[in-house]
Amino acid sequence: MEERNLSVILLQEYDFERGFDYQEAFQWMQQNWSKAFFFSVLYAAMIFGGQRVMKERKRFELRRPLVLWSLTLAVFSIIGAVRTGWFMTNMLLSSGFKQSICDRSFYDGPVSKFWAYAFVLSKVPELGDTLFIVLRKQKLIFLHWYHHITVLLYTWYAYKDAVAGGGWFMTMNYTVHSFMYSYYTLRAARIHVPRYCAMFITMTQILQMVMGTFVNVLVYQWMQNGTCSSTLENIFWSTVMYASYLMLFCSFFYDAYMKTSAKSKGE
Repeated sequence: MEERNLSVILLQEYDFERGFDYQEAFQWMQQNWSKAFFFSVLYAAMIFGGQRVMKERKRFELRRPLVLWSLTLAVFSIIGAVRTGWFMTNMLLSSGFKQSICDRSFYDGPVSKFWAYAFVLSKVPELGDTLFIVLRKQKLIFLHWYHHITVLLYTWYAYKDAVAGGGWFMTMNYTVHSFMYSYYTLRAARIHVPRYCAMFITMTQILQMVMGTFVNVLVYQWMQNGTCSSTLENIFWSTVMYASYLMLFCSFFYDAYMKTSAKSKGE
């Protein structure tokens, strides 16, 4: 009985979700998705120009703004993960794994439609992560800014076509970001977080890339008989994106955790 009540609460559609016009959102994105390139160029100019400006300047502390920023994104990601995760869980239990990938009702579902669009739009403000790195004069690695730019470009490009697999892609990202931004919040607040927590987050990111690549393979196979709706172009770019992330995150995991551990043992 308690489980049923929880299901009712999580599947309840709130006013802001009910009033969301997904058709208008699709129309806007179909007409404006290419603006993601503008945001990407502006972002690149901001980070590399900002690094040049900050080179001879004293670093900013910005600890409190960073706590607020990370906490805001953590709360947003947690809510998004719960809302989309419950939709995907119900889809899995009621219709099976294949349908959870191929069914595109995620884009216009009662609850998920709002969070699908919010996910796509959130990739613009998330670029602000890098501004803190630049102003605080911290190390900016290739993986960080490459990931931000390519995710922005792909999500805006893919949303307009409501391609199969999107429910999995978005729910996984919401979930991983829930852990990641919660971790960033604690670190920014100078709360000690065990090293294994950082390792766990990177491992979930790697797992996300493996699963994303696997979903693309299945979409391609099922697309041949008309079961899944996607395009070869979308599958190609999505696979390139996930495969590159997989290599980069694995490399980061090795450099950040394996190599340092081996070095410390050797010393």
